[in-house]
Amino acid sequence: MKIKQYQVDAFAGRLFEGNPAAVCPLDSWLADELLQAIAAENNLAETAFFVATDHGFDLRWFTPVQEVDLCGHATLASAHVLFTLLGYPGSRIVFSTRSGELRVERDGEWLVMDFPAVSATPCNPPAALLDGLGKRPQAVLAGEDYMAVFDSEAVVRSLVPDFAKLNELDRRGVIVTAPGREVDFVSRFFAPKFGIPEDPVTGSAHCALTPFWSSRLGKQSLAARQVSRRGGDLQCRIQGERVLLAGRAVTFMEAEIQTGD
Repeated sequence: MKIKQYQVDAFAGRLFEGNPAAVCPLDSWLADELLQAIAAENNLAETAFFVATDHGFDLRWFTPVQEVDLCGHATLASAHVLFTLLGYPGSRIVFSTRSGELRVERDGEWLVMDFPAVSATPCNPPAALLDGLGKRPQAVLAGEDYMAVFDSEAVVRSLVPDFAKLNELDRRGVIVTAPGREVDFVSRFFAPKFGIPEDPVTGSAHCALTPFWSSRLGKQSLAARQVSRRGGDLQCRIQGERVLLAGRAVTFMEAEIQTGD
């Protein structure tokens, strides 16, 4: 059996930036073990699989080690494949996922994703978080991830995490963030327990970052940059209990998987 696969740099305006994701369109769902094996073989932060339905597409995401509930950059990459490479005729795509219905609309060269906002509440920082980051943040919040807030972009860029310590934490991952010099806010994201020591650009993290910075800065629309080594840009907007995340994407590779079956 052969499976078409695309590799896309998401949240990037040109190649070799943003977050690479693999995207596999399927005619029907394959065994979970095979989907996980493909994701492990790709060894990218995420591999996305989608199947057409009467109402849009069912979409699932896998890291090299497990399936996840939400992934922004692989959703963006999947929409890019449908719009740009597979000739999807509409201006909006509806994905059914483990996180509910997600919509992506085309706006020129930008793709706008409609995701649920994620709340985070102040908490006392666990010792493993402080030890893992090596610097004490101004504030720590807990939601799906821990969010560590620092006072400057320079501090966020300078962090050299101890991933073994961060792996001890009871949340999905760790967001570190600060006001930006040229954008409203910057961030990095670490998720070693999911096989992703540092994610290049993390759409799902911005579901928590957007309401946090919107409240702190008093702005509904914000420009964001994830300051990983590759880096990536997002336009973020809070809209009630939803977050609109806009990004660009470029195709790196088209390939074919031979499963041997």
